[in-house]
Amino acid sequence: MANSSSGESMISRVVRVLDTLDAGRANMSITRIAAEAELPLATVHRLVRELMTFGWVERGTDGTVRLGLALWELANRGSVAQELRTAARPFMEDVHSVVKQHTQLGVLRGEEVVFVECYSRRGSVTNAVTLAGRLPVHSSSAGLAIMAFSEPLRREDYIRAHAERMPGIGNRLAQIRREGYAVIEGAQHVDTSGIAVPIAGRGGAVVAALSVVVPRDPAEVTLALPPLRVAAQGITRALRSRDYQSMERHVG
Repeated sequence: MANSSSGESMISRVVRVLDTLDAGRANMSITRIAAEAELPLATVHRLVRELMTFGWVERGTDGTVRLGLALWELANRGSVAQELRTAARPFMEDVHSVVKQHTQLGVLRGEEVVFVECYSRRGSVTNAVTLAGRLPVHSSSAGLAIMAFSEPLRREDYIRAHAERMPGIGNRLAQIRREGYAVIEGAQHVDTSGIAVPIAGRGGAVVAALSVVVPRDPAEVTLALPPLRVAAQGITRALRSRDYQSMERHVG
């Protein structure tokens, strides 16, 4: 792809534009996109027009820009996340029907968790997670569960990078490994707790975490853990029974 005068490729500029459009800022003006992406206004105008021809972005009657349906379709065609969601859904439905609270499936991307499936219902507790939304590892039970069971070098790099800002993070991850689950209280809302268990793929590597958000009460954690563990085991068996050899290379 053609480079700009700064040497940046067209693809890099497109990615910067698309990255400004997230769940918390779904509709943005061209001017704000240019500021957030640190690109010239004329460049953003041109890129948005081109992306609109493919349906990757759409413009509202007020002129604001949002992600288009065609981009969602493209992202869901044969992706690793789609394969994981397909295997997990029956078990997530079981957990959701028993716990009756937000039930989520997350994978690790760098130092954040991306939530690839979410089940919610009216009357559930407050929840910060949205489909395709992200949370930092340290503020998410799913993130802590995956990181605790990630391969040693990755885990050690994370601990070393965050030891000063998060004293005791190494001990925290070690405790999660011993207990087999992660609990985090009041991270997203003072009255809620997140509980997560790891999901392993073919070969035994952890590829995701299944989590629920419940009222902040030790009794709620006790009630939620058994169905979570049973579901995680079921998803793990489902993944291992299919051809998911590439998943461990691509997830995370």
